[in-house]
Amino acid sequence: MTDKPRLKIAIGTYGHTQGIKTGKVPIKGVDPDFVEVVPIIGAFRRMVRDLEFDVCEMAPTTYMIARALGAPFIALPVFIMRRFHHGGFVVRPDSGIKVPKDLEGKKVGVRAYSVTTGVWTRGIFVNEYGLDSSKVTWVVDDEEHVTTLKLPANVVHAPEGKSLAGMMASGELQAGFTGPAGIGRAGPPTGAWEQGGQTSQQVYPELIDNVAKVEADWFRRTGIYPIHGLIVVKTAVLEQHPEVARSLYDAFVESKKPYIDHLKGSENKFPEDAKYRGLMPIVGDPLPYGLKDNMPSIEAMLTYGLQQGLIPKRMPMDEVFVDPAKV
Repeated sequence: MTDKPRLKIAIGTYGHTQGIKTGKVPIKGVDPDFVEVVPIIGAFRRMVRDLEFDVCEMAPTTYMIARALGAPFIALPVFIMRRFHHGGFVVRPDSGIKVPKDLEGKKVGVRAYSVTTGVWTRGIFVNEYGLDSSKVTWVVDDEEHVTTLKLPANVVHAPEGKSLAGMMASGELQAGFTGPAGIGRAGPPTGAWEQGGQTSQQVYPELIDNVAKVEADWFRRTGIYPIHGLIVVKTAVLEQHPEVARSLYDAFVESKKPYIDHLKGSENKFPEDAKYRGLMPIVGDPLPYGLKDNMPSIEAMLTYGLQQGLIPKRMPMDEVFVDPAKV
């Protein structure tokens, strides 16, 4: 009989994770020590650089890169954030950009080359619209989470003292990602990182028209529902306590159940409610966990990462995810 491990855990508070964080849903055989990190993206950086936590939420592309470089943690197929990525990409009206192929020869702003939103959207533009990503100059204004990542030659850093929002407004950039992935913030992932970003006067048109219909059609055709936050666990923890993988997975599944029931109503209690409720008629479960139901999305993420030079080779699935069903 092993001792009950005390695990340092950093995950965001969402409608579907609050049960775990409040203790209403216990993690069997685990004594959890929850650490609050706001914004949660700050925990990603602390985990990949300093291995600060035993269990941590992490952006999937950050994880994919770190794992390919030998990081001593592995993911569970618990995907606690989802969204499509044809939208959230805007262009200046005077840029002459009408379709993704027109981005070739242009300068595009993205917070970091490996940011998950950027990887998904570039992958879609490359595989669905014929973009040659190597002909775009990707302008970044933050560090990559994984500092040892070697960036392609067409990735450049914004000049000192300039933000993507300001460069977009001045015409130095012709296109960019909205929100935290690009022009919606001015600084690195700290508590005030969205200050100084895009203003209400700086409204640019989306590149893809009728984006909701396009995304729904794409999902029905491909089965790809882009994954965001996932859960990583230190391999040392699982070597000593292999049962922890199943305990964590089961807790996340249990914590999600009342949230899905909540979404079947009309009340908005959490920031993501409207988004996930709107996605349910298209995808069914808006937060599917497990390997089987997510394989098209996982395979696409690995393909996009390889195409974009983020990982050196395609990793076997058992090196990327622990299968809780086999623990």
